[in-house]
Amino acid sequence: MFWVFVALIVVGVVLMLLSGKKKPGAKDYPAAMQWGSLAVLVGVFGTLTDYWSITAVMLLLVVLSGVATAWDKWVAEPRRKVEGGEAGFLAENARGFFPVLLVVFVLRSFIAEPFVIPSSSMRPGLVVGDFILVNKFTYGIRLPVLNSVLVPVNKVQHGDVMVFNFPVDPKKNFIKRVIGLPGDTVEYRNKHLTVNGQPVAQTPDGSYDYREPAGELHADRVTESYNGKSYQTLAMPDKSPVFLEAVRDFPGRDLCRYDDSGFICKVPEGKYFMMGDNRDNSDDSRYWGFVDDSLVVGKAFMIWLNAGAPSRIGTMIR
Repeated sequence: MFWVFVALIVVGVVLMLLSGKKKPGAKDYPAAMQWGSLAVLVGVFGTLTDYWSITAVMLLLVVLSGVATAWDKWVAEPRRKVEGGEAGFLAENARGFFPVLLVVFVLRSFIAEPFVIPSSSMRPGLVVGDFILVNKFTYGIRLPVLNSVLVPVNKVQHGDVMVFNFPVDPKKNFIKRVIGLPGDTVEYRNKHLTVNGQPVAQTPDGSYDYREPAGELHADRVTESYNGKSYQTLAMPDKSPVFLEAVRDFPGRDLCRYDDSGFICKVPEGKYFMMGDNRDNSDDSRYWGFVDDSLVVGKAFMIWLNAGAPSRIGTMIR
């Protein structure tokens, strides 16, 4: 994907070079110039996201376009009025892109952000192809990029479906269910979940079949009741509750004990223990550890699109 964005930059630059200059008296620049500038912007954005988070890249573009807009409005424009000149192409683009970039940045940083479900780890509630919306302020208004809480709102609750930056690679986003809060003791043994010594209620709810690239999979569906929330999980009778060979060496690993029947972990302060609802097909805290509060993105609350299953649109996430 990186080279696709690089190619966009090259194509955009070529279009801009071949488009020619703005004709005297013309209102707009040539279409090739405008499309070229858009291709360059998209290419630069995509290329930078290979190294930085999307939020950091957007903030950079907002700042650069904002500075260029302010310079043009308060410095260059008064000069043009005296000298009778016209705004340059870069100035016009900066003033055009800035309000759009600013609105998008504010919306996705403080209000709601869209994500797509890439795997089956949250089945049966969320499936591959679900486009979801994430509430960005329910866990507090956070400073962009640094992600520290500026204004506290609500606290993370047991059973919330939360999007967060993957601790192993923060450029990636994961979605799991909150099982353990700071200070909790989480135990998962023989496919039964216990938190702080209290078993989480489970009710069998039939079977569930779904397809993966490797073929058809069969699981038992179970309804869990936890912290006033009811949601469905999946378990495969022939699978171990934890694959010991997949457990990594993560910060706080000494707070967990593993054996063939499961594990028990004490959640450190300022961190959360996350698990996928598809318990036997989820890469989660069992394997890579705890999620620091600074990695929290927000609470998933609604499916807003699924092109392959339109009936799922508008479904609230439990």
